[in-house]
Amino acid sequence: MDQEIISRLKQRVIAEGFDAIVAMSPENVTYVSGLVVPSQSLMRWRHAACIVTADGRISMIAIDMEATTVKAHAGIDDLRIYREFSDDPMDKLAEALKDLKLDHSTVAIELEFLPAKDFATLQKSLPRVQWLAADGVFNKARQIKTPGELALLRSLSKLTDNAIGTALRSAKIGMSEMELAGTLLTTLFAGGAESYKLMIIASGERSEFPNVGPSERKLKPGDIIRMEIFGQKSGYLTGVCRTAVVGEATREQYKIWSNLIECKYLVMDLIKPGASCAEIYRKFLEKFSQLGFAPISFVAHGIGLHLHEEPYMGRYGNEIVEAGMVGAFEPLVYIPGRFGMQNKDMFCVTDKGCELLSDVTPTDALLRVG
Repeated sequence: MDQEIISRLKQRVIAEGFDAIVAMSPENVTYVSGLVVPSQSLMRWRHAACIVTADGRISMIAIDMEATTVKAHAGIDDLRIYREFSDDPMDKLAEALKDLKLDHSTVAIELEFLPAKDFATLQKSLPRVQWLAADGVFNKARQIKTPGELALLRSLSKLTDNAIGTALRSAKIGMSEMELAGTLLTTLFAGGAESYKLMIIASGERSEFPNVGPSERKLKPGDIIRMEIFGQKSGYLTGVCRTAVVGEATREQYKIWSNLIECKYLVMDLIKPGASCAEIYRKFLEKFSQLGFAPISFVAHGIGLHLHEEPYMGRYGNEIVEAGMVGAFEPLVYIPGRFGMQNKDMFCVTDKGCELLSDVTPTDALLRVG
């Protein structure tokens, strides 16, 4: 458990006028407890919850299947275990709130995550509680990383980048995308990742498809390979994407790549405390429009316990950049029926500007493999 996170949450609870805040989603349970409850995100009924009160008390609810894991790793003294199928986890949560003397209080809970049936159970059990939405409070809190979070995301960015670079450099004509996936995952786990999400390996004509996994397609001369993965450790994610060409690229492909890298450095120069996310996107569009392709609706987004978090540097972004934010910027092009190219890098915002976190694989020149 990161005590800096608890301290910041407590301050937000007080500032919002809450008596307590309740984390219900897998991401926010991890945010509070520092623990990934393994099956919570896999089985919708296996609820876990963390309560943080305005005076700093913490309580956690978990299923009996995960009791040994939670007891060993969460570091929370007030741990309440419910039995799968025979107990209602909402009854256990209501009991915890009563024991914390919060049954006549203002409690914020993740209403966007909690199923309506379960929320109705809480309302019936605690009719005098004023329930408010906690989702926005958690989203805002998670934008600014603690020193512990930053250290984890720095190391994870580098090992994710290294895994992709290693896999791409192993590419040979006749190798399948599945074989590339094997090298990618072997290197990722050997580097210290615990899991991953959204592995994309798309070559040739498949590289135009934004979010496809590896297939049995074999590499051919002239293929574009687009490879992306989100390495995961302690629940946190870092997303990196690289593009390579098998053999020699065309003049058009070199031109596109040059523009994407110019966009990368432009965005890096613009990211600094006090900058407008909308203005960063507007200036990115000025450079990107030189290619004549339609852009996606954002060029960068926050990242941490979820693949995409606020803020977005995009068409509808209205946030101001702050020191401590961590995100990924990803200038990209998808040409229907032909190919796609993308470069995605991890960054964090420091007092001085933008720090590149995924700095292992060189990207200034289009990577040639095979």
